[in-house]
Order: sequence, then C-alpha cells, then structure tokens
Amino acid sequence: MFQAIHETVQYIKQKIADFDPEIGIVLGTGLGGLVTEMTIEHSLMYANIPNFPISTLEFHSGKLLFGTLNGKKVVAMQGRLHYYEGYSMQQITFPIRVLKALGIKHLFVSNAAGSLNPEFKKGDLMVICDHINLLPESPLRGRNDEDMGPRFPDMSQPYHHQLIESALAIAAKEDIRCHKGVYVAVTGPNLETKAEYKYLRIIGGDAVGMSTVPEVIVAKHMSIPVFAISVLTDEGFPEVLLPVSLEEIIETARIAEPKMTQILSQLIATL
Repeated sequence: MFQAIHETVQYIKQKIADFDPEIGIVLGTGLGGLVTEMTIEHSLMYANIPNFPISTLEFHSGKLLFGTLNGKKVVAMQGRLHYYEGYSMQQITFPIRVLKALGIKHLFVSNAAGSLNPEFKKGDLMVICDHINLLPESPLRGRNDEDMGPRFPDMSQPYHHQLIESALAIAAKEDIRCHKGVYVAVTGPNLETKAEYKYLRIIGGDAVGMSTVPEVIVAKHMSIPVFAISVLTDEGFPEVLLPVSLEEIIETARIAEPKMTQILSQLIATL
C-alpha cells in the first residue's frame, strides 16, 4: 500500500503544483453542493488518478477538488466509495490515506442517513458523536504498517469533542435543527426492515447509514482529528414505516444541504 500511496501522491502533486491542503472533506450522497462555496484551483477526476477507486454511483461525481473555503486550503472528495459497490475496505479508505500524505490536518465527513430516533426528523442534521460498526470487516484488517499508525488504535473518542460542540453552537446561532447522536454503519445497499430498524435503535443508534465509519477508523489510525455530520433523509420508525425511494432521499439531502454547508463552512473557518 505504501508504494501505491506514494505513486498516487506524486501524480497529484504534479497536477496541483504548490497547493498544500490543510483540511480534507468527504461529501456524501446528495451533498456535493459544498463545492459551490469553494474557490476551486484544481479538479482531478478519480478515473485519471493512479490507484484511485472510481465511484460506481451515477449521483456521485468522482472528483478530487482543491481550493479555498473561508480562507482555508481544502481538498474535497466530491463522491465517496461504499462497501456495497464491491470494493474492499482498504480500497474504500485508500483516498483518506492519500489525503493524509498530502498533508491534511483535519478530516470533515458528511453523509445521508436514516433517522432511528423519533426526536430526529427528516431534514434535520445530526452531528456524529460516536458510532456502532456493523460492517463485516475493518479497514485495518491485515498486516499493519507502523509508519501509518498503531496495530490497535484507540477508538474511545473517534470524533473531535471541541469540533462537535462548536458545530452545535453554530447550529443554535443559525437556528438550524441539529442533534448530536450515534451513527450505525451497515452494509447496504438495501434499506432496513422494520425489525432491523427496531434492533438498530435498541442497540443505541440514532441514525443508520452505509458509509463514514471506515474512513473514520483509518483517519483515527493516522491520528487525524475527525468531524462528521449526517443529513437525515428518511425516518426508520417501525410503527409508522413507509416505503422510501432513492429519489426522495436525494431530494431531501438537496433541500437540507445548505444548512449543512453553513455549519461546515463556519466550522472550518474556526480552525
């Protein structure tokens, strides 16, 4: 992996010249609009980057964007990768290792998720304070490279406490409905049954999705502070569960996205 990372980083550096990103951003389903707030200096298609996996989803752009946001140099992944697309955990998280090698000091992750908490409604935001990993394997499985991180990284605080509190303060100031909760990661791509939604709530979940946790684990392995936020696009309440379509999920994310962008943009400015 070290050789692949080196090859990828060398290619990217040739394309972006002396641009040194401070912050990495991963944009989830329906949440690519944050890039409209960026002053973009370089744009690279995943398909043209050596060793970079390509998103198979038509609603994920598959671009690595370099630019400034609120005075900070950022690199944004416009389109992420998922386990259900057939990639290994190492492939899914390879871009995070590349961002670290490019010099990022913080990682911001967004996603679209289903609410499990009856107090959290569709269209609300949820800052992730912890997670439950129900994915079938860890991205750290296999031989460990001590130059990247320890064999057994601590996960007692996977999400940065101060960034969480700052984000909630920004949301309150801007009158944005934003909660703090636990994210459950599942394989997908199918949505959950009534019994599964009930189970996920019982074990402590406030929202459920199909991403984010692998990237967070790898970021923590490399000692990158992480902030993560979900746009709640549907409601997994067993007693009143209704069918939901991908189109509805993406539309809800699109409507709620400006609120998420407002929080992320202001939060990045505080670093």
